[in-house]
Amino acid sequence: MTNTIEARALVKTYPGDVRALDGLSFVVEAGTVFALVGPNGAGKSTTVKILTTLSKPDAGEAGVAGIDVLHRPDAVRHAIGCVAQKSGIDLAATGRENLMLQGHVYGMRGAELKRRAADLLVSAGLADAAHRVTRTYSGGMQRKLDVAMGLVHRPEVLFLDEPTTGLDPQARLDMWDEIARLARDEGLTILLTTHYLDEADRLAQRLAIVDRGKVVAEGSPEQLKGELRGDAIHVELDEPVDDVSSLDALQGVRDVVVEGRLLHARADNGARMVPVVLAALEAAGIGVASVTVARPSLDDVYLRYAGRAFSDADQEVIR
Repeated sequence: MTNTIEARALVKTYPGDVRALDGLSFVVEAGTVFALVGPNGAGKSTTVKILTTLSKPDAGEAGVAGIDVLHRPDAVRHAIGCVAQKSGIDLAATGRENLMLQGHVYGMRGAELKRRAADLLVSAGLADAAHRVTRTYSGGMQRKLDVAMGLVHRPEVLFLDEPTTGLDPQARLDMWDEIARLARDEGLTILLTTHYLDEADRLAQRLAIVDRGKVVAEGSPEQLKGELRGDAIHVELDEPVDDVSSLDALQGVRDVVVEGRLLHARADNGARMVPVVLAALEAAGIGVASVTVARPSLDDVYLRYAGRAFSDADQEVIR
């Protein structure tokens, strides 16, 4: 496959010497769903702004659909569809009117545009609501219309920036189904940014984990999880601790990380090692509230490469 999106050593610094991107690089193959995964402030949205010509990097290069983003931005805009975090819907217009207006922006007119709008309303499940003012739409319906608007001009590449943020669980599942359908039936190349690890695991053929403006891991979800041998052990402690050196000497336990009341470790046989870990903690006078054992997840992948839990990183404000 050819690469449809390429980011090479992108650097972007904001006032106050805040480096949002610090040499970020990745490639996306044509016809795939690729996820940029990371906590809030990791640099995902900054990356999308550069790739969609809304911002310029301080250094580095980027290409979309074989077009240089910096030298031919107008051509890039015609080759892409973009669904931003903030909805672009005109709430005073109907669903059909929103699609027609979006088509006019791209120079579409007449019967061709009417057919395209009708087809998109059907595929998005909005045909029955086409004549309703979009202010009356649910959050999930509005988001589906956002996606449909990004598809009016038949782009080669679709950017979805945090497409399910703020949606209720059912609307989120519906959006997942719609993204999967677009990739399957339309053959689109889709770049998805998300801070929901389960979303990337469900939808993406490949992903890049972004932390503090850098790609710290890249591959398929199964490949990245498969690199973590054995099981993940997660322990909730009675109170925060700084020192768990009592676990260092345990055979079969590795990658021990403690963050306040949460302790994470890896073991080849998690179920067998849990009693050993609990005994070592008890001997050190460290109380335990709960313990779980699980197969590797993307949370564990992030913990390995970023050195801290995703939930904690998501609370940090980097930019």
